[in-house]
Amino acid sequence: MQVIDAFGLSAEQLRAQHPSIYQWLLERVKPERDAKGSTKDGAGYARLWWLHGKPRQEMRKQLAGLPRYIATVETAKHRTFQFLDASILPDNRLIAIALNDGYTLGVLSSQLHIDWALAVGGTLEDRPVYNKSMCFETFPFPGDDTGLTPALRERIAHLAEQIDAHRKRVLSAGHAGLTLTGIYNVLAALREGRALTAKEQALHTQGLAGVLRELHDELDAAVLAAYGLAPGADTQAVLAHLVQLNARRAQEEAQGSVRWLRPAFQNPQNLPQNQELEALDGQGMEPDFIGEKSLLKQEQKTVLAQPWPSSLPEQVRAVAEVLAASSAPLPLAAIEARFKGRGPWKKSLPTLLQTLEALGRARPVALADGTPAWGG
Repeated sequence: MQVIDAFGLSAEQLRAQHPSIYQWLLERVKPERDAKGSTKDGAGYARLWWLHGKPRQEMRKQLAGLPRYIATVETAKHRTFQFLDASILPDNRLIAIALNDGYTLGVLSSQLHIDWALAVGGTLEDRPVYNKSMCFETFPFPGDDTGLTPALRERIAHLAEQIDAHRKRVLSAGHAGLTLTGIYNVLAALREGRALTAKEQALHTQGLAGVLRELHDELDAAVLAAYGLAPGADTQAVLAHLVQLNARRAQEEAQGSVRWLRPAFQNPQNLPQNQELEALDGQGMEPDFIGEKSLLKQEQKTVLAQPWPSSLPEQVRAVAEVLAASSAPLPLAAIEARFKGRGPWKKSLPTLLQTLEALGRARPVALADGTPAWGG
């Protein structure tokens, strides 16, 4: 599918330089824009009828001059990042990151960042959603205070370039039915230790999934080292480390020390700036708790317990969704009642709630009788 993008051209320039495109828009787009032009919201669209309704001028400014940029699909089963050529204009289903270096691609492509995105992002049905304000803007990149060295930075960049080139190479080979999702389905099966089906074995061969797995494993190890974390660190420890680092970065920025990702663009004058991350401490207006206990009792009667998720990112997301869906703050016992499962899973709930508090997705409060509770 192709999209007509006349950004930067006046109607007269478009008619002179691309008359066939001008006529197509004149006959198909202009009448629709004119029909909506009588409304307050539609007046501007009618006046600039040959342009996209939302031309994303800020994004274009950020991408200008870059030979490529990093992109990820907003909603996807597997979270992958890749380089796109600057000639490709992203649509509304892509998250575009205006950086073109392999190092940034490598950190974002690591399992460490993916675990973070799964924990703080949302879902659409059963597919994770990459929310840029929560998944990217709050993500603390490694630095000289975490163990990042020039050699590690270079290795992360080198591995990311290899992963990006490998995927593009196998997908351009023309194998019928070979997709990025299919390759990562196979990669997930390999990591689970599950036997591959005949179809998966074919995808494994065509997509060289074994090579991709090795590259990703090496990348994950390098990124963990850049954060000062040992190889094989469990997801809970990684998320706790990132939450603490996020808080430290926020304190730095509050004091005027900003770790720019793209200094030449973000701070071209090299001036000190006092920027803060979005508040992640959960502070805000206190809700009205009148009748909270009766609301809790009503909800406990009607809400069925759901199975306790097996993986940590799913557990964090499930608890956050329970808090967000509740019309009143929930004490620990009420949160436990929303889930069912065997094993000592209840012991991990306080730690999960602390993590959600630090991420700004849970708000600790006290009920009228002093019982601790959490709201979404």
